[in-house]
Amino acid sequence: MNPGRVISMLRKLYIRIRIQAAAPSARAALYARYYGMEFGENVRITGIISPGSEPYLIRVGDNVTITEGVVFHTHDGGAWVLRERHPGLNIYRRVLVGSNVFIGYRAQIMPGVTVGDNVVIAAGSVVTRDIPDNSVVGGVPAEVIKSLESYEAKVLEEGICLSEKDPELRKRAILEALDEKG
Repeated sequence: MNPGRVISMLRKLYIRIRIQAAAPSARAALYARYYGMEFGENVRITGIISPGSEPYLIRVGDNVTITEGVVFHTHDGGAWVLRERHPGLNIYRRVLVGSNVFIGYRAQIMPGVTVGDNVVIAAGSVVTRDIPDNSVVGGVPAEVIKSLESYEAKVLEEGICLSEKDPELRKRAILEALDEKG
């Protein structure tokens, strides 16, 4: 095998291990350093994400959580079928994520999408168009499910407020709260 290729593969493995070993609050800095993504303040990445082949086209605002398996697409790979007639043809678009956003497990954000501020994107969603501020979206393709205000009311009704950090005490508090709710 070509020594340059081996070095490249080892470098990719090293980066992946560094990111995986980092705390969620430290991963954004590593994605910025190694892939060129732009992040605001207080960004958590709770697992490995796919920044696509042009990660420098992705900008993420402040107070954002990106969960495991999220994929950012910055190009339309379908243009490949036209390359015989149009060599080198590509379509690239930026992906912009606002502030105070939660992106659920394995969601996909497609090229050219702008996600507004105060947005929740449900797990498994495929976001194909811009998302307005103060929205909860989900589905394939993702659609607005409700306003952030109605989501807040639901969460306040069903949620459990915990400040406990100790795992065993936290577990006990969760179980007690669920038993009380029935």
